[in-house]
Amino acid sequence: MKKIVMKVSINCSKCKTQVLKAVTKLEGINSVAVDGEKGTLTVVGEVDPVEVTRRLRKTGKVIEIVSVGPNKPPEKPPEPLSHFHPAAMIVNWL
Repeated sequence: MKKIVMKVSINCSKCKTQVLKAVTKLEGINSVAVDGEKGTLTVVGEVDPVEVTRRLRKTGKVIEIVSVGPNKPPEKPPEPLSHFHPAAMIVNWL
């Protein structure tokens, strides 16, 4: 899976809707996120970045690819220290 981050000129909610409609029609997309304040579009999935750019340029938007890379796996929470007993830690501390 790839994570594609693009800079898109998003001025209003209509622009945001146009961008989302254009991108979600492509096959192989798992998730799409639009940040209107930063003007970024993040696409995660098995899709060609050139195809996403081509589809967005048809809507009349100026597109700049910021990064293309592997999607980060979800972070695992740290495992608790199960081999220590809490009472034993207090006794050792005294």
